[in-house]
Amino acid sequence: MDIVMPKMGESVSEGTILKWHKKKGDHVNRDEIIFEISTDKVDTEIPSPAEGILTEIKFNEGDTVAVGTVVAVIEANGGANINEKAVEDNAVISEPVKSQSAGEKKESYAVPETGTEINAGSAAETTPKSLVEKGSNSSGTLVEIKMPKMGESVMEGTIIKWHKKVGDSVKKDEVMFEISTDKVDTEVPSPSEGIVSEILIAEQETVEVGTVVAKLSTVEAKISAAEKTPVKNAGQSETEKEVEEIKRQYAGAAKTDTVKSSAQSAGIKPEQKASKFLSPLVLNIAKNENVSFDELDRIEGSGLDSRITKKDILAYIEKRNSIKTIEPAKAEEGKPEPAADVFKLSFEPSYSVNDVEKIPMDNIRQKIMQHMINSRDTSVHVTALIEVDMTGIHNFIQKHRDEYGKKEGIKLTYMPFIANAAVKALREYPLVNSTIEGSTIIKKKFINLGIAVAIEPTGLIVPNIKNADDKSITGLAKSITDLADRARNKKLTPDDITNGTFTITNYGVFGTIFGTPIINQPEVAILGVGTVTKKPVVVEAGGMDTIAIKPIMALTLAHDHRLIDGMLGGRFLKFMKDALESFNENSI
Repeated sequence: MDIVMPKMGESVSEGTILKWHKKKGDHVNRDEIIFEISTDKVDTEIPSPAEGILTEIKFNEGDTVAVGTVVAVIEANGGANINEKAVEDNAVISEPVKSQSAGEKKESYAVPETGTEINAGSAAETTPKSLVEKGSNSSGTLVEIKMPKMGESVMEGTIIKWHKKVGDSVKKDEVMFEISTDKVDTEVPSPSEGIVSEILIAEQETVEVGTVVAKLSTVEAKISAAEKTPVKNAGQSETEKEVEEIKRQYAGAAKTDTVKSSAQSAGIKPEQKASKFLSPLVLNIAKNENVSFDELDRIEGSGLDSRITKKDILAYIEKRNSIKTIEPAKAEEGKPEPAADVFKLSFEPSYSVNDVEKIPMDNIRQKIMQHMINSRDTSVHVTALIEVDMTGIHNFIQKHRDEYGKKEGIKLTYMPFIANAAVKALREYPLVNSTIEGSTIIKKKFINLGIAVAIEPTGLIVPNIKNADDKSITGLAKSITDLADRARNKKLTPDDITNGTFTITNYGVFGTIFGTPIINQPEVAILGVGTVTKKPVVVEAGGMDTIAIKPIMALTLAHDHRLIDGMLGGRFLKFMKDALESFNENSI
């Protein structure tokens, strides 16, 4: 039975093995923990889908592998069939596929998520089919290595580092290069054995998913065999001549001029020329921003062999636009226009390196940053605020806190009351419980309430209460406590962090009065909860206005104005205010 790397979220494409709880040869019971994994969404323990003997461990602690990759093999007790019902969420076995190759019958299994086939008894081939395309030339088979798709919403990737150069031999599954996307940083292995014949994209360049970044010739075995052939004659044999010719082809492969075809694909006239290698992404940006080839020639590239990267051209455009904004509308008559470098702007810091400490961001913080930028650039954020008199709920908590602690085993706080009011408001205004897909509104008939949990030192995670509309205030209190505890102890499951419909973030626990939260994509709204603080308020009593001290809480609703306008957002908040202020302890 094959144990595969599980999918820990809609956008998660890989996981890192943190710890093996079992070693090869150990007996494993069904549901007993085999290993722990970490992703950019969650850390969790993986149980065994069946009882048996752990016969093989394919990856070590610290290794990062793609979702669907076989990481271990269990031989079920009694020689059970691999397709038995014991296979559950954390282990995937597919039907055997019979294949005939060179007169030899082999049995293979299709790996989920990748579509790659694994020969029975061999190591797993983890490179998705979408990454490679095969062609042929006079020297053998040419494999195109493409920028992989590392998540459903990932559209581009940046090459961080090449581990191989043109002419280098590479083994199957050996790391060729490293990439970075807005979801994950990972190493990309070679899909087969061969020789790197061409590298098309330099380090630090960003290209779209599916772009060919390198080419691999799979004739290395032919060269190796030829080089080992003993020379019987003093002269050079035909095989040796062929080997030398192939090596000469590899040596010149990196000099292939790809500017012309790339420029044409970007819609730039063929007669225009540039003296540098320009990737399709750079050419498209240049076209859209009206950057001429003369300007491109003047940009100093930071990539491999001084190639222009996406970062270089965007920095140039920003600098050029800044210069234009400060140029005078019209030069004074009779006076020559000042030289362009007079307006050169400098953004260099004015402090000494001894006055600061530079701290590199960890991976989780970088991902949070990228996700927040993505949300900002996707949703049209509008924030509304309302104040709520929490007197009734405040008095109930003060009166029954100890009772609920002993009877229900929960710490009674404001959050379950707020969550209950949010659920009622979502039932009343279901568009707030929706998502947007293109020009289509997906209105959810279920309410999965996300509760943001702060985790030291990595940041924030948002597990959600499934079918929160089926729970009472007490049930919500227990679910909130359970999610928070499991989040901080790395016990969350994939189901806990996927398919949320509406999020609540409680920054009031840190004393914050109110804030303007960022929407948790792909949702269309998020509720921010401020601290409950005593305030003097005007109340009407006996036909007269008087001043009283009340526990007041601010609620803020950040909503996506593409779908939720001010009227709907205001009505949603007013509904929550009325539900909280009219709380009746008999209803709990």
